[in-house]
Amino acid sequence: MKRRKPVKAADLPEFDAAAYLEDDKAIAAYLTAVLAENDAGLLAAALGDVARAKGMTEMASATGLAREALYKALRPGAQPRFDTIARVCAALGVRLIAAPAK
Repeated sequence: MKRRKPVKAADLPEFDAAAYLEDDKAIAAYLTAVLAENDAGLLAAALGDVARAKGMTEMASATGLAREALYKALRPGAQPRFDTIARVCAALGVRLIAAPAK
């Protein structure tokens, strides 16, 4: 059997979740999984993925935020204000829901 050459992580294509967020059900499942992680920076990045899937220009218009400001607020590791998150969620047609912790 011939041995394969190891693949370096740097040589792999970058994963983009936005490419897989094709409908509201997928978006809701994705955001639910991210919310379970309880990480504000991860939530900002996930909302950015969803916004890119929907179209950042349309999202900027729907939220009343400048496109550049939206990119900045929804980048990985960002800590956007709750008002920004609420506006993005409203524009996406999703809502954050509280559930009892297990």
